[in-house]
Amino acid sequence: MELTINQGRKNLSVPLLVESAILNHEGELSFTGSLSVKTGKFTGRSPEDKFIVHDEITANSVDWGKVNHPISEENFDRIFDKMMKFIEKNELKDKLYVFDGFVGADSFSRLAVRVITDKAWHSLFANQIFIKPSKDEISNFIPEFTLLSINDFTAVPEVDGTKSETFIIMSFKKKLVLMGSTSYAGEIKKSMFSIMNFILPTKGIFPMHCSANLGDDGNSTLFFGLSGTGKTTLSADENRRLVGDDEHGWSDSGVFNFEGGCYAKCINLNRNKEPQIWDAIKFGSVMENVVIDPVSREPDFSDGSLTENTRVVYPLNFIPRSVIPSICGHPSVIIFLTADAFGVLPPISKLSKEGAMYHFMSGYTSKLAGTERGITEPKETFSQCFGAPFMPRRATEYAKLLGDKITKHNSKVYLINTGWSGGPYGIGKRIDLKYTRLMVSSAINGNLNDVDYHHHEIFNLDYPDTCPNVPSEILDPKNTWHDKEKYDFSAKRLSNLFVTNFKKFKSVPEDILNAGPYT
Repeated sequence: MELTINQGRKNLSVPLLVESAILNHEGELSFTGSLSVKTGKFTGRSPEDKFIVHDEITANSVDWGKVNHPISEENFDRIFDKMMKFIEKNELKDKLYVFDGFVGADSFSRLAVRVITDKAWHSLFANQIFIKPSKDEISNFIPEFTLLSINDFTAVPEVDGTKSETFIIMSFKKKLVLMGSTSYAGEIKKSMFSIMNFILPTKGIFPMHCSANLGDDGNSTLFFGLSGTGKTTLSADENRRLVGDDEHGWSDSGVFNFEGGCYAKCINLNRNKEPQIWDAIKFGSVMENVVIDPVSREPDFSDGSLTENTRVVYPLNFIPRSVIPSICGHPSVIIFLTADAFGVLPPISKLSKEGAMYHFMSGYTSKLAGTERGITEPKETFSQCFGAPFMPRRATEYAKLLGDKITKHNSKVYLINTGWSGGPYGIGKRIDLKYTRLMVSSAINGNLNDVDYHHHEIFNLDYPDTCPNVPSEILDPKNTWHDKEKYDFSAKRLSNLFVTNFKKFKSVPEDILNAGPYT
């Protein structure tokens, strides 16, 4: 499958892409210098419209089901042919933007990708989120995977085998990703993440939906967590160096970032609480769906009228002291983040290897009322491996890689609740970010290695009696509730949800099952 491209719009500089986006009326320059764009009807991913081609490569290796949807080779070929005819009919060949770059900072396992789009700002997004080649590398660049995104092209579900006119389809056999009828740039990023998550386990590399940072002492830390749990915020620590904020691999040599940039949520962004992200919003970055004043062009980060999922993309070097190339050693500490809106999990607990594998496979957090249509109260979410939509293989396969790495490198693992205390959302209060930061620091610095721990009988977790500079009364979540009986009821309810969710996993070793909450 050949894609003829116009060399004139290939690997344009950031200023040229910004100018093109403005001239094309794709966005406008904000007061910060950042390009401000709107993504139209989709302000987030469309997981029901994502497909993997069912062929001899994927038939027995993909975990088919609610997350990974199959599509036939015939339908894929038909859609590709129709896209080519659409490009020719609309004379788009000379108007497409092309970015060549890498996914993966480790030169031994990186993936050469070509991103072809019909929007200048999408090419700018790819330029800032992926790793840019050197001049020598670009002159001899040969893509291993190609992504083609044509926003104005729509599928016909009853003919093409899609669920709607929108589609994101990955073919590992053709090494091609097709995207149509969505302008949400996160689909570009996450498609490549999914591809890496399928390829790397065959090389013994553990692909991870996590952020990573590095201390001046050389010790690295990983932060796993779903959207809204604080992964980007907590890894952007002024006292440590950022390796990456979202996607990494863990090989025999150490940890490496998949990306060359960051894609941060910016709803309610506050300069005092998140100064590094705030300062990164400048020329070269792209804000998605952030409301800006029509006259002053100042962004209002508190305005979620377009979406709660406002985002900004910027290159990693916009963060002071970031690690470039973004590679570090094996992590001494691993942190799982969950935003428990029911207010029953301890703010910090330590996990055994088996406990880490259990909670990794569970991938628990909460969705809040008002963030999605139809949600009127906190709703539990279990996303296996802290990123189910991007993990094509079975959860047990990724969990085994995690367990092997923990054992080999003696990494300590903690579960941190960045959610609520003293009651559920609407009654209790969100755990103060400054205390969460202190708990994270104590875990990383080894200050929790020699303290006494209490065992939580419902969740089968061990939480510390003390943590430096953190009020001891908040470490036991039950202490923060006025009505202790309501706490027990809510905690048992969540515990049962964990157990019910885990039943979907088959042939799980007993030691992992026994490391989870009790019924």
